[in-house]
Amino acid sequence: MRVFSKKYGLYKLVYFESFQYVNDAITREKNVKKWKRQWKIDRIEKKNFNWVDLSKDWKVFDD
Repeated sequence: MRVFSKKYGLYKLVYFESFQYVNDAITREKNVKKWKRQWKIDRIEKKNFNWVDLSKDWKVFDD
């Protein structure tokens, strides 16, 4: 299976949101996908101005 991040060469996590319920996360994702690109960039830069990789200290497990 080819995942989105590998297909498009993405390697940094610069923004994320947490939700208690998966349905809330799905609803949020659908709404964010409707946003214009600049709105998304503005949202990222409001919380992570330098676009730091937020996953850099996470432990990665190989499949």
